[in-house]
Amino acid sequence: MSSQEQKIKIGKVSRLRVVTALDFGLYLDGGEELGEILLPLRYVPEGCDVDDWVEVFLYLDSEDRLIATTETPYAMVNELACLRVVDTTPSGAFLDWGLSKDLLVPFREQRERMVRDRFYIVYIYFDTASERLVATSKVHKYINVKASNYSPGDEVKLIIGNEFDLGYNVIIDKRFVGVVFRNEVFQTLEPGQHITGYIKAQRPDGKIDVELQRSGNYDPRELWEQVISELEKNDGFLPFNDATPPEEIYERFKVSKRAYKKAIGGLYKRRLITIEDGGIRKAVVPPSSGL
Repeated sequence: MSSQEQKIKIGKVSRLRVVTALDFGLYLDGGEELGEILLPLRYVPEGCDVDDWVEVFLYLDSEDRLIATTETPYAMVNELACLRVVDTTPSGAFLDWGLSKDLLVPFREQRERMVRDRFYIVYIYFDTASERLVATSKVHKYINVKASNYSPGDEVKLIIGNEFDLGYNVIIDKRFVGVVFRNEVFQTLEPGQHITGYIKAQRPDGKIDVELQRSGNYDPRELWEQVISELEKNDGFLPFNDATPPEEIYERFKVSKRAYKKAIGGLYKRRLITIEDGGIRKAVVPPSSGL
């Protein structure tokens, strides 16, 4: 299994045609190079038969046989993931990546000795020496930060990684690693958690700062409308002022206190609200007025 075609397909999802149906599963057409690939019976979709097409993930089983599965891993080859260690052996650490067969991190690919039940950010790759899918926690050698093309305010998909003194390492779009600073977090975060985030800045050294709520670098009208909507639901008054803790503002509006104050300033300037000691009140405006 040394062809480039195999290396590309192993660790990815492919759409393959069923060529043979047997008691123990289906054989799928993997082309001239891969041959027929077994989809074990326990993974066969109900009603699937010869000449049907099925989407499967391809990997090597414990006996190095190419196997198909309809299970979906948490990440695929050439992607980053935050995975939990389920076992450690003389061969290395094994990670739960959503398949029945766990993913190996060889000792040589561990930045630090991995500990059972802890989560680690890893990169999944095809090891040409062993011809297996493996993972490494030495992720930075696989990340080309120059390839990132983000702008402040861009919405991204995050996976929460490990916590450290300044905050949390996070995976950005399964391709890059960034940081969310502790003083900008107003919710409970767990390793492996998927969450939406926003690019804050990309530093000259290539490192990426991320925030979990938009700052002022976006169209504020969406937040204005949200505030007005909340006022209308609460008899025109909300008890949010300068003394309100950032956590309460985030819980209600999912934005930072800075973004909230900027939105309030915009609404006040447009005479859509009045500011009182205990909070804000919806102003009485002519019918022609709007955001």
